[in-house]
Amino acid sequence: MNAPMLQVSSLGKRFGGFVALDGVSLSVQPSERLGMIGPNGSGKTTLINCISGALYGEQGRILFDGRDVTRLPPHQRARLGVARSFQIPKPFGSLSVLENVCVPLEYAAGVHGRNVHAEAMHVLELIGLARLADASAGSLTQVDMRKLELARAVAARPRLLISDESMAGLSGSEVDEVLGILRKLNDTGIAILMIEHIMQAVMRFSQRVVCLDAGRIICEGSPEEVVRNADVQRAYLGA
Repeated sequence: MNAPMLQVSSLGKRFGGFVALDGVSLSVQPSERLGMIGPNGSGKTTLINCISGALYGEQGRILFDGRDVTRLPPHQRARLGVARSFQIPKPFGSLSVLENVCVPLEYAAGVHGRNVHAEAMHVLELIGLARLADASAGSLTQVDMRKLELARAVAARPRLLISDESMAGLSGSEVDEVLGILRKLNDTGIAILMIEHIMQAVMRFSQRVVCLDAGRIICEGSPEEVVRNADVQRAYLGA
């Protein structure tokens, strides 16, 4: 097996007396599709905030391509190839869809001049939003807002994309649409860490799944193995 692209080792994070992460270790391989599940309050958001740089853990290390990024700020991690979408999209509502994608291209990917618009259109075509390039971001439907959130993350030219609840609130056909986009992105070589409550989506997409509960990883394996695990059933499925 190749060396992991992302290596999280014994990561710990507290908020006062509350232990949000209790010695979490996980890895993501290049071009891997890794799913992450767990009940509310299990530590998923805290973990991805620590991976992306929005939070710092009190213990443990995070390596990206063998480089220690544990204390790097988010913008430096983005320039190394770590990008994320957010559960609640917050685009620049007064800007067009195209302009929203140009922002991370310039400030995270370092694209400048006449190439910015051309590359932004390429990203929109990949995501399926080219037809809405001139539309105001604030006028988008929920599913198109989710797509724009992914497009803005992809514009940063990530090698690891953290997809945080990109399908929340979508219909079955819209979930299929977003899954198709994520598979297409993965086919270009982008590793994807998917955090999602829609179990069927995680199982269909992921090559490997980890389950968190109370700040710890309680199970890791293939989708089939995780679904059958008794601890997962008790913690996540209510069995």
